[in-house]
Amino acid sequence: MTESPSTPNPPLILLTGATGYVGGRLKRLLEESGHRLRCMARRPENLSDRIGQQTDVVFGDVLDRDSLDAPMQGVHTAYYLIHSMGVGDDFESDDRKAAMNFAHAAKQAGVKRIIYLGGLGADDDDLSLHLRSRHEVGKVLQQSGAQVIEFRASIIIGSGSLSFDLVRSLVRKLPVMVWPKWVSTEASPIAIRDVLAYLTEVLEHPIGDNKVYEIGGPETVSYGGIMEEYARQRGLRRLKIRVPFLSPRISSLWLGLVTPVYARIGRKLVEGLANPTVVTNEAAIEDFTVRPCDVKQAIARAIEKEDQEMVETRWSDALSSSGRVTRWGGVTFGSRVVDSRTETVHLAAEQAFEPIARIGGSTGWYYGNWLWMVRGFMDQLVGGVGLRRGRRHPTDLRVGEAVDFWRVEHLEPGRRLRLFAEMKLPGRAWLDFEVTEKQPGQSVIRQTAEFDPIGIMGLAYWYAVWPLHQFVFSGMLRNIARAAERLASKNHA
Repeated sequence: MTESPSTPNPPLILLTGATGYVGGRLKRLLEESGHRLRCMARRPENLSDRIGQQTDVVFGDVLDRDSLDAPMQGVHTAYYLIHSMGVGDDFESDDRKAAMNFAHAAKQAGVKRIIYLGGLGADDDDLSLHLRSRHEVGKVLQQSGAQVIEFRASIIIGSGSLSFDLVRSLVRKLPVMVWPKWVSTEASPIAIRDVLAYLTEVLEHPIGDNKVYEIGGPETVSYGGIMEEYARQRGLRRLKIRVPFLSPRISSLWLGLVTPVYARIGRKLVEGLANPTVVTNEAAIEDFTVRPCDVKQAIARAIEKEDQEMVETRWSDALSSSGRVTRWGGVTFGSRVVDSRTETVHLAAEQAFEPIARIGGSTGWYYGNWLWMVRGFMDQLVGGVGLRRGRRHPTDLRVGEAVDFWRVEHLEPGRRLRLFAEMKLPGRAWLDFEVTEKQPGQSVIRQTAEFDPIGIMGLAYWYAVWPLHQFVFSGMLRNIARAAERLASKNHA
């Protein structure tokens, strides 16, 4: 049976990972094609402003077996676009448990097909933990009894992808580039557009046996080759210094300093790059009409989107990029401490909110940016995300996406922005901006920092940084008000 949206009662498709890089783009394509779509997410509210009217969003956590029964009901095909690389050193265990839970729930619900995006690499190689786990997940999913279609991809090139962010940052920021051994490992890069083409065309195939498809571009290229091509297209000349050995740990710290790939993910990524990820089986070319473009074309497309600031999804907006989802059950918090201040501006609320909507990323934090950079560096040293994630778009925000080491928890355009802190802290923290129009042409900007401390250590942290907060937050609010006036004046002119 093929899954055609034109039938009177088209099959129901379950999409996991819809807040992630690949899943977010796949969601849009499936909606545009008219498929019946259900998205499963740990935080459904993060998808509330990104889905079509006919798309259903439900709660489900692959690490919680009982939460999967409801999302699976009535599902014909399920996309499994989940991995735990960002959560910590025991990600293999989480990957295995998640896949087992998903497979068992799919079997109980009678799901006919599971489509999984994994990673390339020969099974008989000394695979990295990351690649070994991706292969294991494909095998575990077969316990579902459904047909499992596993696509194994190498480096995915596209605006906002992990690999492209790494390449772009290294080439643009380093006129002299250290060239460790892993930079020369062979791979079969593929454009994100072609990955999506495979993931959608497979719906037209009839249900049959389990299949593993190796997908990649028409040429074998190393990470170094991708960096050289990016530099060529950008008109940049870069000096390379080859080093015979650079450990994954040292490489990950280096990547964390100069690229958005912070140390926790960087180490696993570099370990994976030690393995060749080259297409050796042409079954995908035989069974699909997709003809992947070459590296030159893939990079040109990514640069075009980058220059137009039209990045649709980013790897760092996936919840997994934050690390392990913190569970606070059983932890006693002290009384919430709050630091709130206001500034009045002679502007409409929408005008006063405009600089708030631009906060973070290349805009910065309006005051003491070097202090924010120091805080980000300290966060990286203890395994946090740091400031390197930036933001997807300079002016547009969505609930659930990353802004440096914050995540958008609540957004009311023109009125309110609430950010949840994802840096390493002895507690939970929020930064809230709210604009209220007191009368026509006059608004109040309220900025509130909130902190839920864990025990005495949490309270000690808050009061240790409290003097600095007075300095930074007051300057931030003052400069936000000034920026709003400048933007209003500029727009009026």
